Amino acid sequence: MNQECTHNCESCSASCGERRAESLLEKPNSKSKIRKVIGVVSGKGGVGKSLVTSLLASATARSGKQAAILDADLTGPSIPKAFGIAKKAEADETGLIPLESAKGVKIMSLNLLLENETDPVVWRGPVIAGTVKQFWTDVNWGDVDYMYVDMPPGTGDVPLTVFQSLPVDGIVVVTSPQELVSMIVEKAVKMAQMMNIPILGIVENMSYFRCPDCGKDHFIFGESHLESIAAENGIQAFARLPIDPEIARAVDGGAIETIRTDVLEPILKKIDA
Repeated sequence: MNQECTHNCESCSASCGERRAESLLEKPNSKSKIRKVIGVVSGKGGVGKSLVTSLLASATARSGKQAAILDADLTGPSIPKAFGIAKKAEADETGLIPLESAKGVKIMSLNLLLENETDPVVWRGPVIAGTVKQFWTDVNWGDVDYMYVDMPPGTGDVPLTVFQSLPVDGIVVVTSPQELVSMIVEKAVKMAQMMNIPILGIVENMSYFRCPDCGKDHFIFGESHLESIAAENGIQAFARLPIDPEIARAVDGGAIETIRTDVLEPILKKIDA
């Protein structure tokens, strides 16, 4: 019969000290074969994680590899719109079937399951975290070279669930130029370090605006802190994305795959290493 712990180890015969830590990793769907899992994270919302996730997946697909996106931002699932996907996901005896973009990126997002894409997700943290795990265990992803996980902002339930339940090979951190945002993003960096997950690169979104008339770069949100943040955290690969109306139009029009961003190449090489 199990005996209630009194926290007095001297009078206890149980060999608690010999117990090994159990892995919390969840097994993927039996039909899934996923080579690498890359998390895209930040310490706060509104810095462009979904944009960076979409651009990385699109670039991966253009290189001839099979890319996939697990949209873990359940309360703000914007990935399907960026890729122009309006259909609903279906299931068969093998599990949920991800939808594919025009260029073949496999996508699973809560908006592909809701009756209306504008329906709010009014769920508590444990339910949201459980759904994210199901996107890993219950979705038949098939063969995938690189799966990108679009994380919700912060360091709460869902990022912790992803880090503990999925075999994350590394993360890409997204920030913007404001000093306050950079400080908050460092929390995400430190969380990854606590979880022993490599930081593969950092992307500064909305870094500058290039005037179409004079060609001069204007730092609307202040001077960049990217290099100092990267140096402080030992991050070698980094990139700056400008404020670009063309990118905004592509996202709104579901044509993110038409955007090519060579500035992300150092991070893509790090991911592919």
